Amino acid sequence: MMRKGMRMALVGVGLVIMAIGVPLALLPWLHIPGALILATGLVVVLRNSFSARRTFIRAQRRHPKFVFPIRRLIRREPEVFPVAWQATLRFERLVLPRRLRPLRRARRFFMKRRR
Repeated sequence: MMRKGMRMALVGVGLVIMAIGVPLALLPWLHIPGALILATGLVVVLRNSFSARRTFIRAQRRHPKFVFPIRRLIRREPEVFPVAWQATLRFERLVLPRRLRPLRRARRFFMKRRR
């Protein structure tokens, strides 16, 4: 009985952490810290709830583009910089027209210079 109560409490704590991370992840200037907070809460919930794991796997199959960056952040050694870069490029693509995307051009410039 005590173990089940502890699991429920940890799931509640994880949900609160996720509730803090979701609004931050949606803000353009705080999306990386928000995504990290969201991933931390998700780890707590997924470790303590079988039904949440099943729901997460279902979401991963239905919406892989949205879930994959979160999966990369909840690994043992998270790939924070590549996830941040991809999120920035995705946001840039969503907001700016094609001719005004500076990050894409900057990446191409630096990659040419490397060679």
